[in-house]
Amino acid sequence: MMNNITREEKILSWLQLINTSNIGPVTFYKMLEKYGSAQKALESLVDKYKVFPREQAQEELKRAKNKNVHIICRDDECYPLHLKEIDDCPPILYVLGNLEVLKFPLSLSIVGARNASVAGRKIASRIAYDLTNADILVVSGMARGIDSAAHKGALYAKNQQGPTIAVLGTGVDEIYPAENKELYWQIAEQGAIISELPLGTKAQISNFPRRNRIVSAISNGTLVVEAAEHSGSLITAKSALEQGRDIFAVPGSPIDDRSGGPNRLIKEGAFLTENAEDIINVLATANHQAIKTYKNEIFKDIVLDNKKNNDDIPENKADKTETPLIEFLTPEGVYVDEIIRLSGFDSAKVNLELLELEMSGKIERQTGNKVALIKKKGSKR
Repeated sequence: MMNNITREEKILSWLQLINTSNIGPVTFYKMLEKYGSAQKALESLVDKYKVFPREQAQEELKRAKNKNVHIICRDDECYPLHLKEIDDCPPILYVLGNLEVLKFPLSLSIVGARNASVAGRKIASRIAYDLTNADILVVSGMARGIDSAAHKGALYAKNQQGPTIAVLGTGVDEIYPAENKELYWQIAEQGAIISELPLGTKAQISNFPRRNRIVSAISNGTLVVEAAEHSGSLITAKSALEQGRDIFAVPGSPIDDRSGGPNRLIKEGAFLTENAEDIINVLATANHQAIKTYKNEIFKDIVLDNKKNNDDIPENKADKTETPLIEFLTPEGVYVDEIIRLSGFDSAKVNLELLELEMSGKIERQTGNKVALIKKKGSKR
């Protein structure tokens, strides 16, 4: 009889079991192994625990369907392969977006400071951009600072169709922080937003350290860009180390507190990372599999163009973010396709330079694939 259980009945039983008091992932799997199914495990608990009601599980499944949220179980084919490897992986995952991105063979988590510097955000975005174009999926937590910059870099790649995964410390239907509303929907459209927490779960400080174990476990490695020595990013790195993942870190100035975490990780054996190629070389070796050979030809062309364009400009004015591209932008907004047409640059170059301008706080994204200059206070432009 149990062999003929429907998928929906199975999900309901799993929802009941994992949401029953004092049942965490490790206990969940022990009970599954002992009793053979979640339903039989629930039957054994009736006289011992206050079991999560079936009616509430049915309401949760109904809410998920209404919000186009997938609920997947650990033994489903689409469940992230690397995440399965840890003992306390979530029995249930809520997924908003494309389930196919969960099957990426290679992925990297990028984490770091919420109060990140402009330079730190640009490095995170550039590395995420390059990794995505090399078919390595970027994972992060959609927090302010480095997380958001990494997601944006990935989304700009692949001609602005790059995938990325955001792992939330809230329900997948809760946008946190609220300022990332547009980023949230971009990720849901091009990639996936995931969480182990029930729908409607608000931001609670206790949920984020638990979330971090998923961020690290779902990937082949974790890159830390700017993080204080006792920050959540270091918790993610510690989880990654315990899970047997590779640790990467971008070095920084010893007088900047945000460099304390990465510098310490490097001292303790993390891979010193300056660009995406440093990461790709390690992942290619560690995974013993053929991946797309990393080529930097697009960026070589950009460097050559900038050098040619800047030959007659004094060195202190040859700022990479002050390229002629900014002259095509207005505070009212210009379509990206129009910028490509007017500038004569290829889309890869335009997307990269727009990303750097955005990370520098000079432009903002608008709906309809438009970008606009951010007006400075007192400016009449």
